[in-house]
Amino acid sequence: MTPDLPDVTELAIPGFVALVLLELALVRRTGRGRYETRDALTSLAMGAGSIAEGVLLGFLSYSVLMVVHRHFALWQLGFTLPVFVIGFLLDDLRFYWYHRLAHERRWLWAAHVIHHSSQHYNLSTALRQTWTGTFALGWLVRVPLVILGFHPAMLVFLDGVNLVYQFWVHTELIGRLPRPVEWLFNTPSHHRVHHARNVRYLDANYGGTLIIWDRLFGSFIPEGDEACRYGLVKNVATFNPVRIALHEWAAIARDITMPGLTWGQRLRYATGPPGYSHDGSRMTTAQLRDAAASREDSAINTDVLHEV
Repeated sequence: MTPDLPDVTELAIPGFVALVLLELALVRRTGRGRYETRDALTSLAMGAGSIAEGVLLGFLSYSVLMVVHRHFALWQLGFTLPVFVIGFLLDDLRFYWYHRLAHERRWLWAAHVIHHSSQHYNLSTALRQTWTGTFALGWLVRVPLVILGFHPAMLVFLDGVNLVYQFWVHTELIGRLPRPVEWLFNTPSHHRVHHARNVRYLDANYGGTLIIWDRLFGSFIPEGDEACRYGLVKNVATFNPVRIALHEWAAIARDITMPGLTWGQRLRYATGPPGYSHDGSRMTTAQLRDAAASREDSAINTDVLHEV
């Protein structure tokens, strides 16, 4: 029998709003952090649209996962406390890989880029969520857990718990926490790095609740002395929620329909790393880092020559 698990994200909405208002008051009092009215309202609109998309289309992904569960699950693990605990750990690992792929593959990035489109970092930014998550098919990353025997209803519940946890890390008001906490959990310090557009910080710290996956798989970068600058490498100059929600999909459509491309190039524009270009007119994260490293090497060599 499937228990009636609550939608923890919807239950948390009043708390989200209350904490946004509290943070706004603290930012004005302390001067730490920034709020911009149009930006915050856009984030709230994006959050409302994301909830609406889940209500209208979420049944499609859930139905597919239920079919997999009925016909392909190796075990029926049920809903005991140990299963919830193990499921939470595995689902957090699932989130890590989905999140990493969403930064490394442009098709998924087109849905996820919305969350990174604000040039401010505060609790309202946490609410800036995609309207095209079902279409982007990132939910397919849950299929292995369903095959293992975790019920889709449990996975939806655990994903909600993970998302509620991630809300509080979107703030500049909280500095570094005690070392054991910073070592194990995703924290505001770690997630500031994730949202930064500084070249040294790009594509790092993908963890949801736990940061240990980043430490294990080599994607962890600590917050350093270089202040985080937020937003995208090329920012979207609009507060229009519809344009923000669809701008990267429109860009993909323009790229794959350019004349003179091979089929391989068209495929890479859709599924390759963000920043891919067939003619070198744009740069991926790896290329941006290589270019920054070359500039640093040149500066070091110049300094050495001056010393000589």
